[in-house]
Amino acid sequence: MGKGQELYKKAKKIIPGGTQLLSKRPEQFLPDNWPAYYQKAKGVEVWDLDGKKYIDMSIMGIGACILGYADPDVDKAVSKAIQLGSMSTLNCPEEVELAELMCELHPWADMVRYTRSGGECAAVAIRIARASSGKDKVAVCGYHGWHDWYLAANLGDTSKLDGQLLPGLQPKGVPRQLKGSVLTFNYNKEQFDKILLEHGKELGVIIMEPARGHDAPLEFLQYIRKKATELGIVLIFDEITSGFRMTCGGIHMLYGVNPDMAIFAKSISNGYPMGIILGKKSVMDAAQESFISSTYWTERIGPTAALATIKKYRKEKVDVYLINMGKKIKKIWQEQADKAGLKLHISGIDTLGHFEFDYPNNLAIRTLFTQMMLEKGFLAWFQFKVSYAHKDKHYKLYEKALGEVFPVLAKCQKEGTIEKMLKGPIQTTGFKRLVD
Repeated sequence: MGKGQELYKKAKKIIPGGTQLLSKRPEQFLPDNWPAYYQKAKGVEVWDLDGKKYIDMSIMGIGACILGYADPDVDKAVSKAIQLGSMSTLNCPEEVELAELMCELHPWADMVRYTRSGGECAAVAIRIARASSGKDKVAVCGYHGWHDWYLAANLGDTSKLDGQLLPGLQPKGVPRQLKGSVLTFNYNKEQFDKILLEHGKELGVIIMEPARGHDAPLEFLQYIRKKATELGIVLIFDEITSGFRMTCGGIHMLYGVNPDMAIFAKSISNGYPMGIILGKKSVMDAAQESFISSTYWTERIGPTAALATIKKYRKEKVDVYLINMGKKIKKIWQEQADKAGLKLHISGIDTLGHFEFDYPNNLAIRTLFTQMMLEKGFLAWFQFKVSYAHKDKHYKLYEKALGEVFPVLAKCQKEGTIEKMLKGPIQTTGFKRLVD
C-alpha cells in the first residue's frame, strides 16, 4: 500500500465519500491498491505520491484533458492570464471573444452564458429553458449531473434513472415537491411518445445526450427536433461528454440536427474549470428574467483556457487525430483478445471506446486487468478516452503489455483462479450510462 492509499484512508474519515467526484473513487478501479493521488501529470504520464510514473491509458481526467495533461500552449495562455490578474472588479474581455468563437462554430446559436462546471451548465440551461417555455416538466435522456432538478426523476421510483445514471440511486435531500417534474426516456420513440401523450401540455424542456456510449439514431434525433418545434418545447443537447470528441464543436453538427441550446464542459478547456451554455437568442433572452449569477463565473482563467484549447484544436485538426487513434485502440483490443482466446465485447464511439470481458465474472476479470496493468506501469481500465498527447510510442507499449496480460487473464479464467490472483476486493461498478 503506497502513500496514495494511505492518504485515501485518511480522506475517507474527513471527506464524505473520500473524493469530490464519484468517478474518481479508487474503489472503481482497484480497491486498496489504486494510487489514488498524483503529484504531477504531463502529456499522458502521471506520477503518484511515491514518485512512480504511469502511462494513462484510461480516462484522462474524466475526459477533460483532450490535448493531454499540462498542454504547453494552454498552460502558457493561462500563465499569462494569471500574471495579468485572474479576477477584477471589471470583466475579462476573453469571455466576449469566446462567445463569438462558440457562435462562429455553431451558426445556429446567437448567445452564450458561462459556468465553471458541467453540472452547473445543465442546471443553468434548465433554468433558462423553463423560463423561456413557461412550463416546468423536463424530459431527460442521458446523464446530466447531480442537481436537484435531475435527481428528482428518482423521487417515488428510484429506478427511473437506472438507464441513465446509477441503479438504485437514492434522491435523499431532494425536495419531494419536485416529484413528477422530470421524466426519463432512452433512444426509443415509443418511450418518448408516451411522455408526450401523458405530459405533452406540461412539457417545457427536453434535454438529451446526442451521443455517449454510441450515437443516437439520426431519425430519432430528427423526430425529437420536429416534435419539440411543433409543441414549443426547448430542446437542449448535453455535449459535456460528446462535445469536441468527434469534431470541433458539438457532435450534433455531424448529424445536421440543431438544438435550441447546447451545453459544454470537460474537454472545452483541457482540464481548467469551464462550462458553456450556448443557445438561440429567442431562448437565451429568458436568462434576463431569472436570477442566474455567480462571482467565479467571471474569472479569467476558464475563458482563456477554452480559447487556447479550441484554437489549438482547430489548428492541429485534433478531431481527425482522435478518431484515428480511437479506432486504433479498438483494433489493438480485438487483436490481442483474439490472440489470447479472450472473449471481449468492444463498443463506444471511436473517441470514447470501452470494452467488457464477455463472461459472467466480468468485474473480477476487469479488476485483475487493472491490477496487472498497474504493475506494468499503466493506469488502465475498461474505458479509454483518447487525447492528442497519446502517441504511437504509448500505443506500442500498451499493446505489448496487453500481449502479456490478456493471455494470463484467459488462462486464469479457464482455470477459475481470477479472484485468487487479486490483491484486494473486486472493483465497484460506478456509473451505468447509455452504453451498449
